[in-house]
Amino acid sequence: MSQQFSPTGFKVLPTVVKHLLIINCLFFLATFTFERFHIDLTEYLGLHFFKASHFHPYQLITYMFMHANFGHLFFNMFALWMFGNTLENLWGSKRFLLFYMVCGIGAGLCQELVQYIQYATSLANYATVNMGGNIVTMDTYLNMMNTVGASGAIYGLLLAFGMMFPNSMIYFYFLIPIKAKWFVIGYAVIELITGLTGVDNVAHFAHLGGMLFGLILILYWKKNPAGPNKNFRKLKDVFQSWKKRSRTKYTRYEEVYDKVPRSDEDYNYQKAQKEKDIDAILDKVAKNGYSSLTDEEKEFLFKNSK
Repeated sequence: MSQQFSPTGFKVLPTVVKHLLIINCLFFLATFTFERFHIDLTEYLGLHFFKASHFHPYQLITYMFMHANFGHLFFNMFALWMFGNTLENLWGSKRFLLFYMVCGIGAGLCQELVQYIQYATSLANYATVNMGGNIVTMDTYLNMMNTVGASGAIYGLLLAFGMMFPNSMIYFYFLIPIKAKWFVIGYAVIELITGLTGVDNVAHFAHLGGMLFGLILILYWKKNPAGPNKNFRKLKDVFQSWKKRSRTKYTRYEEVYDKVPRSDEDYNYQKAQKEKDIDAILDKVAKNGYSSLTDEEKEFLFKNSK
């Protein structure tokens, strides 16, 4: 799959990429600031194994904005800037943000799955774990299975760039030119091998999970180009209808009643609601006098007395 787009209107730092860079940096600064007060934000915002006592569902989102050290943050943010700029200019901000979040959450879910497999096959029958001569409870050990970083979402962006611009040249270590499609495939193979061998403490399967969810979403968009936008419009119409029907206060009358009704049902509803509100205001005048009305109520009564 190859994609081309016009450089006209290209933004060097588009909205979502810019805000993601800022948010990640703020989270990083907050982590070290709170450490001075003996508060470990990673304990609350990092992604814990779902069987650990420190796990909370919101961590599937917050973990993406936490980083272990400056190097971890720098390389993730550099990749976000490098690939995210092009993709957000290509897709637009809404679709880019959706893609980024889906890849990040998907990466977290894959990491949870891998950790569960490890737990079920080697840890489930034990109450304690020996860690270098120190005996700790199983819950303490599970709480140490903590994942942080935007890498899962970043790997999703890497995959998307390789699919959209397969023949674009990427300079590996800023020196070695390689086509984007081979760069992506090479990274995927390396992540799979290192994940299976378990030679380090990096969440390699989270990286692969980000790429997997990114692939699924891109293939879905390719098959249904307007699918997400169409669904968003339907949800927006449902919300607007609910909002209009649930409003009963005497504020912003012009927003409720001055719109052209879309159907007979809307017209009848607006007419009945207007009569109900007029009666309520007149009752208030009879009991407390005209001066008791708010400015909105006076304006509403004036408009409908003509």
